[in-house]
Amino acid sequence: MLFQLEAAGIGAREVVDSYKDYFGEGPLPDEFAIDFFIAVAKSIEKIDEIVVSVSDNWRMERMSRVDRNILRMGTHELTADEETPPLVVINEAVELAKRFGTLESPAFVNGILDRIARDAKRLD
Repeated sequence: MLFQLEAAGIGAREVVDSYKDYFGEGPLPDEFAIDFFIAVAKSIEKIDEIVVSVSDNWRMERMSRVDRNILRMGTHELTADEETPPLVVINEAVELAKRFGTLESPAFVNGILDRIARDAKRLD
């Protein structure tokens, strides 16, 4: 849904409705996933600022869409969710990067999220 939000230029609710219409025959995201997506979408500008602030010489546009959206999800969890341990957030993001990104994606995602977690005082 984050890909569609970025590509289609429509609002978060319209993305959810479009997703449900298109994939209505298959498994749909649960309420947690929808709420998480909407929270990330609402904060995307602030999230992007955080990512860029710790990314040496990387603009969001230079990052692959996969990496960019994994970083957005991870950054949201690290900065807005005090319940999930930061190492769990980072590990899950790295696993997504391994599965969907390039060979360089896991290390890139790990490095950025580690810096964000340290800046947010969630890692020592």
